[in-house]
Amino acid sequence: MSHSATIIVIEDETQIRRFLRTTLAAEGYQVIEAETGKQGLTEAATRKPDLIILDLGLPDMDGKEVVKGVRSWSTVPVIILSARSQESDKIFALDAGADDYLVKPFGVGELLARIRVALRHLTVVNGNEDGVFTVDELKVDMTHRKVTVGGTEIHLTPIEYRLLTVLVKHAGKVLTHQLLLKEVWGPNYVERAHYLRIYMGALRHKLEKDPARPRFLLTEVGVGYRLAVD
Repeated sequence: MSHSATIIVIEDETQIRRFLRTTLAAEGYQVIEAETGKQGLTEAATRKPDLIILDLGLPDMDGKEVVKGVRSWSTVPVIILSARSQESDKIFALDAGADDYLVKPFGVGELLARIRVALRHLTVVNGNEDGVFTVDELKVDMTHRKVTVGGTEIHLTPIEYRLLTVLVKHAGKVLTHQLLLKEVWGPNYVERAHYLRIYMGALRHKLEKDPARPRFLLTEVGVGYRLAVD
């Protein structure tokens, strides 16, 4: 994904919008601004952006409703940029379909890194037609149900493999505990967070050189997990 990617910034605070426009334009991104959720949804539908940066506290609607609206027709990456720092707000937004969440005030370097990860996720998802996901030494061939690390095949249990494939299909995106539990075990298991800890620990022992300092299977504290894409 080149730096000519188009980004829509949906933010009602003029100063923050101006700062983001200047910062992103300096990195070579094409920036489109929207002050309200309705305007943002219209721009997203007509401009077909590569990424959306979204504030939750908009004057006409909650940003989570914007996420739901976008997700009804598009898989474009959405990064939340909000003053709301509660884990419940993060989880709600991510479960609604957002890819990532940054709390204001934010560091420019971190925001740009998150943007690169989100755009890389888009490339992985759209360019993964052969069913093979690769990052560093980890290779997941979903067509042949084969997982290798450094060329060595790794045996996974059916649940471990299912957990890994859900992460692969959303590589680079933060997935909440509840979403993973629902996708892997079913809707009746969304409160069984200990299942996830046990199986994620087992996956890390099989796939990571140092399970205590994972390279691929990253923890988003209090929220969920993310599979690294770079």
